[in-house]
Amino acid sequence: MVQITWLGHSTFSLRLSTGEVIVIDPWIEGNPKFPAGYEFDRVDAILITHGHFDHLSGVRTLAAKFKPAIVANYEICTWLAGKGVENASGMNKGGRVAVSALSVTMTHALHSSGITEDDGRMVYGGEPGGYVLHFADGRNAYFAGDTDVFSEMSFIRELHQPDLAFLPIGDLYTMSPKGAAIAARLIGASKIVPMHFGTFPPLTGTPEQLRNLVTAEVIELTPGIPWSY
Repeated sequence: MVQITWLGHSTFSLRLSTGEVIVIDPWIEGNPKFPAGYEFDRVDAILITHGHFDHLSGVRTLAAKFKPAIVANYEICTWLAGKGVENASGMNKGGRVAVSALSVTMTHALHSSGITEDDGRMVYGGEPGGYVLHFADGRNAYFAGDTDVFSEMSFIRELHQPDLAFLPIGDLYTMSPKGAAIAARLIGASKIVPMHFGTFPPLTGTPEQLRNLVTAEVIELTPGIPWSY
């Protein structure tokens, strides 16, 4: 079993059956939905979908403490290395890489990606992406990152057959529940974990709206409470 803990917004911690911990898009300080009192006891790898602060800003803190393997696009990994972060391995869409007991394939996403420098300037963060997570027991999950629905999601279904999908539903910066419902149909996963909603008032999409539009099971997680997959 994999213990999946939502840490608010699009930040997740996955504890594998080996005990290894994979963190996705860490936003800790300033995240209104980050569970009070939650502390990381282990981080073996970090996956980053794109360069925006609400997906990247916690990486340097966790990297300094745990020295994890870091997976992101080439541009983000180059930027992190320039900040003294170790073990950053750049990749690109379509590629597959092993991280601890997990392997991941980077996928397309429809979004933007700018990295905010320490002085407030924004620099190019490469193209945004998502990941297919390949677990040791043969199951696959799709982590969409920030994206709108796009027709090539059907290729993710054809290539990887994920039975779990993490989809943004908030609207404004990503697709809405209606777009996520189309994405769910294209991907074909039987279980959907909604994310990137409710963090700020403009992110108006809700899991209930998505639930009314799909036949898949919508799993609404509570920040800080593990769910067994």
